[in-house]
Amino acid sequence: MSDTIVHRRNEKIGEVVSARMAKTIVVEVTRRVPHPLYKRIVTQRKKFYAHDEEMQAKVGDTVKIVEARPMSRLKRWTLGSIVRRGVDTSIPPAVSGSEAQG
Repeated sequence: MSDTIVHRRNEKIGEVVSARMAKTIVVEVTRRVPHPLYKRIVTQRKKFYAHDEEMQAKVGDTVKIVEARPMSRLKRWTLGSIVRRGVDTSIPPAVSGSEAQG
């Protein structure tokens, strides 16, 4: 047996809710758990700050984040991969009145 210790890093999957900061995204992880007293299934949400070096994640994307060393006061996760791209909700530029008439 080898003396090598393999640490499995914690992973979470969530949706990007903010990508306005430089190299940082905010990921909201949603989980459904039974209420401790009433046993009804309730949705719990928690936001995590994650490091995105290439700034490739956009708002609405579903991403996998991986636990990492602390990079700042709030940032303890890094972007692992983009699981699914979100829908593009950008609004196309408006057509001015003179172009619309012909």
